[in-house]
Amino acid sequence: MFGLAAAASLAIAGPAAATGPAAPPVITDTARLKAANALDSIATDYVKLTLALGEQEPGYVDAYYGPPKWAEAAKSDPRDMRELGNAIVVLMERLDALPEGESPLAEARKGFLSAQLEAALTRHAMILGETFSFADEAKGLFGVVPDLKPLAEYDPVLEEIENIIPGDGPLSQRVADFESGYIIPKDRLQTVFDTAIAECRARTARYFDLPAGENFRLEFVTGKSWSGYNYYQGGYQSLIQVNTDLPIFIGRAVDLGCHEGYPGHHVYNMLLEQNLTNGRGWTEFSVYPLYSPQSLIAEGSANYGIELAFSGQERLDYERDVLYPLAGLDPDTAAAYWAVQIAKQALSGARMTIAQQYLDGEITRDQAIALNQKYQLVSAERAAQMTDFNEQYRSYVINYGLGMEMVRDWIEAQGDAPLWRWKAMERLLSEPVLPGDLVIEE
Repeated sequence: MFGLAAAASLAIAGPAAATGPAAPPVITDTARLKAANALDSIATDYVKLTLALGEQEPGYVDAYYGPPKWAEAAKSDPRDMRELGNAIVVLMERLDALPEGESPLAEARKGFLSAQLEAALTRHAMILGETFSFADEAKGLFGVVPDLKPLAEYDPVLEEIENIIPGDGPLSQRVADFESGYIIPKDRLQTVFDTAIAECRARTARYFDLPAGENFRLEFVTGKSWSGYNYYQGGYQSLIQVNTDLPIFIGRAVDLGCHEGYPGHHVYNMLLEQNLTNGRGWTEFSVYPLYSPQSLIAEGSANYGIELAFSGQERLDYERDVLYPLAGLDPDTAAAYWAVQIAKQALSGARMTIAQQYLDGEITRDQAIALNQKYQLVSAERAAQMTDFNEQYRSYVINYGLGMEMVRDWIEAQGDAPLWRWKAMERLLSEPVLPGDLVIEE
């Protein structure tokens, strides 16, 4: 019914006696309209399918702001897993049957839907109990295979940090003791975070025309395996939650302000809603399945957005002059704390390697916690929280480090000037970009 490949083109042949190749098919305006309508129909069914899968796995749907009746139907008339699996395959077949799009953007839309459906098929299998290796799971859900380094390659980084914080006992404990002097008191969290997020927004607004009336609500919560989360509500509104189970260090205010807010998740979702859902009527962007290639773009851009908004020295100056006094911390010690944070950034890839070893059954939970403590230079409590995250979200962890590297490489290849990098960021957040689109051809 929806396979319009034949209807979308009319072959124009020469006289019966003519020799040589037939003329290429001509795509008429009517055929293009039928193809576009078919793609819109597939997009609608994709949204409904995603909502139905979300009823099978809490947290699968990260955001939805489409017609409420579709969400209500998913709850009131749930579809069983066999039906959902068949529906994914049928949608993939309908998508493959469409003719080539009339523009690169239309083709990008088809490619986005195809990748999202591939991920849905992988997650459907996982919900049913099928297990994959870390690499295969990452490829199936997020469209990339991470290049993981052996943990031993991070030992030289630990040696460098030994020189920054010398002393006796485990390095992780020395770092934890040092960083304990940079905790934001709980009674100052609201003021520090409000101020940091406002600055993140102001820096983003210099380059982006943010939608009128956009806003967010900030909450402090407990009992989570993550440190921060953005729940996009639609209508250019977000709920940003910050987990206070463990102490929050001064550097996390800018980190979370940019990552969850500006130019991170809040802006990403707003621009998709403004430019694609509302601007083009592409309803597929009204739903965001967490386990999909979209997450690598979301997390990678949110992490890169931190350094885009605050270059190294600018961030140090801002935190020292504005946030340290608000938190009641000594500004004269800001440079020392910043030096440790910069050094620790070189250890980010170790988190993926530890997650792979743990999830593939190569190490125990206790070993994973110990390795996180050693190679992420965190307390035992925070190392356990990171392991909890791996258990809950599994290979999702690749989207932070690998995603940021891919986004950074792509954006910085567009130009050196801040204006060009912000322009590239805006394009990344406003179009149906996939991880493969970020690969730089050598």
